[in-house]
Amino acid sequence: MAQQANPSAALANIYKTPELWQKITFTFLCLVIYRLGSHVAVPGVNVQAMADFFLNQSKGNGGGFFGLYDLFVGGNLSRSTILALGIMPYISASIFSQIFGAVIPSVDKMQKDEEGRKKITQWTRYATVVLAMVQAYGYTLFTQGVTGAVANPGFSFTAEMILILTTGAVFVMWLGEQITERGLGNGASLLIFFSIVERFWPGIISTFSYVSTGALSILSLLALGAVMVAVVAGVVLITLAARRIAIQIPQRTMARGRQREAAKNFIPLRINSAGVMPIIFAQSLIIVPGAAAQFSGNEKLANFAEYFQIGTPLYFILLATLIIFFTYFYTSIIFNPIDLAENLKKQGGFIPGVKPGSKTAEYIDQVVSRITLPGAIFLTIIALLPVWIADVLAVPFRFGGTSLLIVVGVALDTMAQMQQHLLLRKYDGFMKKGRVRFRGRNASGL
Repeated sequence: MAQQANPSAALANIYKTPELWQKITFTFLCLVIYRLGSHVAVPGVNVQAMADFFLNQSKGNGGGFFGLYDLFVGGNLSRSTILALGIMPYISASIFSQIFGAVIPSVDKMQKDEEGRKKITQWTRYATVVLAMVQAYGYTLFTQGVTGAVANPGFSFTAEMILILTTGAVFVMWLGEQITERGLGNGASLLIFFSIVERFWPGIISTFSYVSTGALSILSLLALGAVMVAVVAGVVLITLAARRIAIQIPQRTMARGRQREAAKNFIPLRINSAGVMPIIFAQSLIIVPGAAAQFSGNEKLANFAEYFQIGTPLYFILLATLIIFFTYFYTSIIFNPIDLAENLKKQGGFIPGVKPGSKTAEYIDQVVSRITLPGAIFLTIIALLPVWIADVLAVPFRFGGTSLLIVVGVALDTMAQMQQHLLLRKYDGFMKKGRVRFRGRNASGL
């Protein structure tokens, strides 16, 4: 009888796979080191004053840019730790390298070569250091502007902060690269994933405290739970959803005159190829007027920034427009239909009813343009959902649809890599048994 798969058997298979178990252990140790560093405060900063400031900001406008940044670094920004910048400088440098590859032909050519990719990786590291220094300087000015946060501001404090925060960003970048090379999954994504998940339990505790104090009703809590389940199911569905384009590989003559039959396959084009990046780009731009008004102290600019506050009609319209624009923009950067059509042509494959070459590239580009729109609309709903829930259900906090999108996406990718390791392990064992049998036949003279 066929045995049904169960969680205990899956865990046993992971434990019985030494290579996979070592990768998981190494990844876990790196994440623990990252979280330990997240509790070491920068000297000279009043952590409580910074925490109170971020708390007041989150009540007023959802935290703005600093609240979004603090989400991705696991609260390091609000706690003013040595890892306050987190992995974000490295993420920004990587995005810039992708944009340069799409715009500059020489960089695009380097990305297709192994030596060229090594050079781009080195340039990305240098850019990370520069971006970390700039962000560290901006964060230093920001802390000095918070009442009671810095006791002794000045040149020495600024230089010390820049040195400490830049070093912390470089260390986090190194941790992420180590996880990618020696661990399981993408290191940068897992660091963001772990930072978000680490804040789930305090959020759950605070939610039940709202219920106990009467700020949140039981009915609203049940409705919020139902919405969260629906959002998770929708995120999983959109993340895995793909438009499959049928392709066909023609018949070929193999060794000894044998012919291989025409192979039928498909190209999976994901509906949400851009991931969560369009939301990050859009939210980072829409809070620029508010951040500029806060730093400048200009009253006219502050009045103008009120039109972009969360909940205003202009906020909804502008955020939706920016998300749709950046979804198409980022998809065009990471997906090149011309290269896909050329690779398909080199393999002798073709799409039935479409001519190889430029016509295939045009057809694929049309399909991608059509399926990107539903993905962009879904991302817009995810971004605006926290505001709608807060207004409709009278929830005293912001529900993180963006957080769920990141967590579910990274979890699915990591699980896929685990399954791939287990499959390769099983395949290697099968090949070893086959080689032993083959050698046994040779020894017997058959």
